Amino acid sequence: MLHIAFHFIVPALMVAIFFKKDWKRAYVIMMLTMLVDLDHLLANPIYDPQRCSINFHPLHGFTPIGIYAILSVVPNQPVIRYIGMGLLIHMGLDSLDCYQTNGIWFNK
Repeated sequence: MLHIAFHFIVPALMVAIFFKKDWKRAYVIMMLTMLVDLDHLLANPIYDPQRCSINFHPLHGFTPIGIYAILSVVPNQPVIRYIGMGLLIHMGLDSLDCYQTNGIWFNK
């Protein structure tokens, strides 16, 4: 369950360090990016503790991750950047969980 806690802690640290003036909005938006896990509902079984999400679920694939990276650097659009950063943090934590659980960073 430490993995789930990190999904709340890491964005909190990110906004505390980099977005002090807009921390409430940034944190709420980053928490809303957790909805990306709705794509897990498409899997059978929905939850498998040994499954790596990265490159398995549609919104956890390499193409969407590339889009999230682009969103995170859109100039003069803080909400879009918060969305991109929240999604990248989520994918990074999921990848780390894959490595800790299965010894791989993503599905091939």
